[in-house]
Amino acid sequence: MRRPFRKGLRKELPASLPVSVLVGLAVLTLDQLVKEYVSANIPLGQSRAFLPGFVELRTLHNYGAAWSSFSGMRWLLTIATSAIVLGIAALLLWGRVRHPAGVLSSCLIIAGGLGNIFDRIRLGYVVDMFCFEFMDFPIFNVADICIDAGVILGVLYYCRWFDKDKEKEANHGTDHPPA
Repeated sequence: MRRPFRKGLRKELPASLPVSVLVGLAVLTLDQLVKEYVSANIPLGQSRAFLPGFVELRTLHNYGAAWSSFSGMRWLLTIATSAIVLGIAALLLWGRVRHPAGVLSSCLIIAGGLGNIFDRIRLGYVVDMFCFEFMDFPIFNVADICIDAGVILGVLYYCRWFDKDKEKEANHGTDHPPA
């Protein structure tokens, strides 16, 4: 008897996975280094010029999610983000996402989610630092940029390539027969 969770497991992973994982690890490392730098060099609530007239670095402790929503719900946010990260990782490992754009999108979202999870577990809040000077917009961090870029790339993947990948698999007989 086959186990249901293994039903869709494929033996070969997407060729683009190693490079996408490396990109994810690089941006996760960058996220943690920038947060460490800002926390050590810019006092809470103060700012320094970064790209004058466009973006400044300002240390902020965010106890919630975007726009400080769900503020004070540290463990709920940690659990929800962890579930999303694990779900996307499972889709990658089960071979449900095969196109390079979908794989990179997934790795960016995972990296961004992990960056914020690490902060919530270690510090109890997320360190944010990028502040637009020309408009009123929430302060954000590298992990947030990764998540946003991953979601945008994921939408493009879904709209542009997802149906073509499914059709290609069906035509080449790589779909699994019904159990």
